[in-house]
Amino acid sequence: MAKTYAKWGGIILLVLGVVGLLLGRVLTSLSLNTDIIEDIIHLVAGALLFYAGTRGTDAQAASWSRIFGVVFLIVGIIGFFSFGRNLFGLLPTGLSTLDNIVHLAYGAAGVLAARAYKTA
Repeated sequence: MAKTYAKWGGIILLVLGVVGLLLGRVLTSLSLNTDIIEDIIHLVAGALLFYAGTRGTDAQAASWSRIFGVVFLIVGIIGFFSFGRNLFGLLPTGLSTLDNIVHLAYGAAGVLAARAYKTA
């Protein structure tokens, strides 16, 4: 399950990163944040997850799924507080409620996928 999450989660993040860089204004009109910093984070996280899901071991896929799952959960939680809307100044335009919900769902899926991994 972790390899599947890592592979498809990586693909989704890579696509979001590229689309965010190319069509940022379109996504902004849909209430999604598209700061260049977030797009770069999506590209890096997507590349790591995709690699773990396609070429890595089950343990590596579970580890990266857990790491990014926890990070996305933290970002989603912090985003709901007024002081965290722009992640402490890291994102100029801040995160919308839809961004926060997406981060929470993505993070929860990563943590659950990682928990499904059992060592031999």
